Amino acid sequence: MAKGYWIARVDIHDPERYKDYVSAAKVAFEKYGANFLARGGAYTELEGPARMRNVVIEFPSMQQAVDCYNSPEYQIAAKIRQEVATAEMVVVEGI
Repeated sequence: MAKGYWIARVDIHDPERYKDYVSAAKVAFEKYGANFLARGGAYTELEGPARMRNVVIEFPSMQQAVDCYNSPEYQIAAKIRQEVATAEMVVVEGI
């Protein structure tokens, strides 16, 4: 079974409230076996506009990655994130 990966590009508008998102999302990430491969940190802009925070999260499967996003636990966190940040997120299947 192929792993699933969240790829998120985020601009944070309210860093203090974003901490609330991180705390709330932790519950869903633990429940669905999330493994953070990249979370913020240095980046090099190569093509197109960059965002200030780039995140890659590995899940045991594509289905678990999608289920995590759609879970009631994560949707509580997502609502906070949507209020304090602008993001682009996709789930991709590993090889």
